[in-house]
Amino acid sequence: MSSAQEGTPRPLRVAIIGAGPSGYYAAGSLIAQKNIPVAVDIFDRLPTPFGLVRHGVAPDHPKIKSVIKVFEKISSDPRVRYFGNVNCGGDLTHDDLKRFYDAVIYAFGASSDRKLGIPGEDLRGVHSATEFVGWYNSHPDFADLQFDIAHARSVVVVGNGNVAVDVARILAECVDVLAATDIADETLAALRESHIEKIYMLGRRGPAQASFTNPELRELGEIACADVIVYGRELQLDATSQQHVDKEKSVALNLQNLHEYAQRGETGRPRQLILRFLASPIELIGAHGSLVAVKIERNVLQPTADNDARAVGTGEFETIACDLLFRAVGYKGLPLSDVPFDERRGIIPNVNGRVMDPQTKQPIVGEYAVGWIKRGPKGVIGTNKQDAQETVDLLLADAPSLPRAAEHDPQVILEFLKQHQPNAVSYSDWQVLDKSEIEKGKPQSRPRVKFNRIAAMLAAMGKGENGASMSGEAESHQPSGMNKPT
Repeated sequence: MSSAQEGTPRPLRVAIIGAGPSGYYAAGSLIAQKNIPVAVDIFDRLPTPFGLVRHGVAPDHPKIKSVIKVFEKISSDPRVRYFGNVNCGGDLTHDDLKRFYDAVIYAFGASSDRKLGIPGEDLRGVHSATEFVGWYNSHPDFADLQFDIAHARSVVVVGNGNVAVDVARILAECVDVLAATDIADETLAALRESHIEKIYMLGRRGPAQASFTNPELRELGEIACADVIVYGRELQLDATSQQHVDKEKSVALNLQNLHEYAQRGETGRPRQLILRFLASPIELIGAHGSLVAVKIERNVLQPTADNDARAVGTGEFETIACDLLFRAVGYKGLPLSDVPFDERRGIIPNVNGRVMDPQTKQPIVGEYAVGWIKRGPKGVIGTNKQDAQETVDLLLADAPSLPRAAEHDPQVILEFLKQHQPNAVSYSDWQVLDKSEIEKGKPQSRPRVKFNRIAAMLAAMGKGENGASMSGEAESHQPSGMNKPT
């Protein structure tokens, strides 16, 4: 008997595309409210959930990863199902989503990176931070990449955000410290062979405009294997920057730490982590196809009409010898088939989370966005909670007028996936993999040893050639587990 026949309104069926923080926070907001019964299916193209918490947070930051406990609680709710290893736009098309769900929330983040746009960017030894972070975090997309860390003496990281700090810190950190984390085995082996002596971090603007957070900056000074070097002349502030320091406590704390590093100087540690400001790379210099140096231009800051500051080159140049360069100058989203996309901004066009039709300038009924694909790559993991709530509030306001999906039986999507992606991964499948990774880590006193290839993940979950049965997941989304309307 259907829920409607029993007198219980059928739940609003919502698909969330992306199982990272923004997707999980959206799911949490949906099931926390008491007014509208909901059923939520979360899809991800990878077999593993939790997105950047698993594949973006640095391995030596386990406290940040503890947010997974919140997501695990959300996943345990009977109104929420997880389907991994499902390629939305391929295995599950936009038309399929509209057929099975009353509303769709896009939460697939920003998986590409921005380039420097300077000569020499195609030389061997030039990489994106996206690639390196994915590699050391066992992301399947980057498992086969190689970084010539063993032969590098000098490395340049371009960028002044937390991602740049993470990359620099991983390269500078003592290997024994990293060996106690869940860093990829391949990365750990490469770092054991490393002879890196200098790591430069370049920011095109001044220290007051740097976007790294104070805890991240302070943590650099705690690396036992590296001295943090800051040049006092690059900490001098123009009037606009001084106003910024006076108004923002976090910026003032950054400046305080930077001055402490400048005063501390060299103490004889085996590596140097050199933070440079007002320096833009303008050319990457190669020999025999490989990177050997980066040419940088010294900048000054000019105030803008909105009381900000922009970097302007002075014509004063410097060349830094380097063997590897990582660009960390921003992420950008990638389009999903049949979903509007703003190529310039790298986001889905939206107003506060409602997806907008670029032609009509009107909201597309039943489609929403959260996280980086909504607002661009800004904020920390916790920023996504309020962001997701904003979108969910709009969705719930729209709910009474949303057209209901033609095929709303929760069993239908299970049958569909059996046909189109028999190796779709349920949350219980993921729990098997999770336990396996933790067990692999115990002999090495590590929190886990991650699988970094999809085929190995599926094998560890016992997925056969024709896919494991997902029938056990069909018990979720039954009306008895729904919130009753008030």
